[in-house]
Amino acid sequence: MVKKSYRKLKVARDLTRMMKAYYAKMKIASRLQPVAWVSSGAPVEVLVALGVLPLYPENYGAILGAQRAAVPLIQEAEARGYSPDLCSYATGHLGSVFAPEKAPMRGLPRPDLLVASNNICGTVVKWYEALSDHLGVPLFVLDTPYVHGPEVQDHVVTYVAAQIEAFIAWAEKQTGRRLKQKRFVQTLALSNEAVDLWREIREKCVYRPSPLNAPDLFTQMAPIVVLRGTKQCVEYYRKLKAEVEERIEQGIGAVPDERYRLLWDNIAIWPGLFRFYHLFSRAGACFVCDTYTHAWSTGVQTDDPVEGLARAYTAVYINMSVQARARMMVEMAQRFQADGAVLHANRSCKPYSLGQHDFRLSVMAQAGVPAMILEADMCDTRVYAEGAIRTRVEAFLEMLRES
Repeated sequence: MVKKSYRKLKVARDLTRMMKAYYAKMKIASRLQPVAWVSSGAPVEVLVALGVLPLYPENYGAILGAQRAAVPLIQEAEARGYSPDLCSYATGHLGSVFAPEKAPMRGLPRPDLLVASNNICGTVVKWYEALSDHLGVPLFVLDTPYVHGPEVQDHVVTYVAAQIEAFIAWAEKQTGRRLKQKRFVQTLALSNEAVDLWREIREKCVYRPSPLNAPDLFTQMAPIVVLRGTKQCVEYYRKLKAEVEERIEQGIGAVPDERYRLLWDNIAIWPGLFRFYHLFSRAGACFVCDTYTHAWSTGVQTDDPVEGLARAYTAVYINMSVQARARMMVEMAQRFQADGAVLHANRSCKPYSLGQHDFRLSVMAQAGVPAMILEADMCDTRVYAEGAIRTRVEAFLEMLRES
């Protein structure tokens, strides 16, 4: 009998149904309300409060990766001159725009407006500029200065808040709708409640054994991205939290016989998600924390909604200094009692991968645990060397056994 090495959540079935319904309904909803393609770091609460349907090309890119449908679409973009070194979310999505007949769901419904922020990377801005040129759709870019110090400075918040005011006015003009304050406050309250629940769920992984593993965290983050600011998102995370607490009470871990607790850095390796992390879970290694899903754990101060949005969307993890990110990673490793760390040197996301050598040294020196850098890609299977990765993982696991 083969020993089970991973326990899936019961609520995962609900998530699958919910996301299928979300994408099935989007084409109908797109005929009834304005559609915005939105980057993951943009203040979506404004759009939700306006009754605009937000769709996320990055989330769609992750779906392409998980379904192993990305490469043919990436090649469509490359055939039009886009570099193979670009973000595979960007080139995969662009490929779906150029050749929708090759894309799952025939791509996303055509947008009425585009909204992007450079708080995650500069590629997003160029990606959305290319979409704007190709589709002839208006684009708003929110500029969030890079945070060099330990905290977001007040003058930066003032600068970004002025842009959010301009964004609200722009969105009202583009849609012909007025942002009603009551609806805006309600949307922010729902967004904050979902963020709080998501943070609480992630923090439950401090327990031994951890009730969640990396594949859970990466798949369960979908609602906080695509449904933030909605009742549906809040209700789902209440259900997920209840199951996580039930696991803790019963001493059920995501990985049976948990032996090692690990930290993950960077975006997930979407193709064969469970298969990849099975390399670790079959050895009793569980990823109890990560920097990727942590990025959706910041709420919005509602005493001044515009200032709260400005502060929250400027202080995202990837927009922080290398020093701040290293400190957060060390603190995370210590708080979750990690025995080691795996840093995904993601060919597609150079801003996220920047500084990983220093992060590795910081975790090893300050948290006192081994750490490895693993070269791969979040979607593009052409640069995933399965044999080499398996060898590296086995060597790292042997290091954990000997430490």
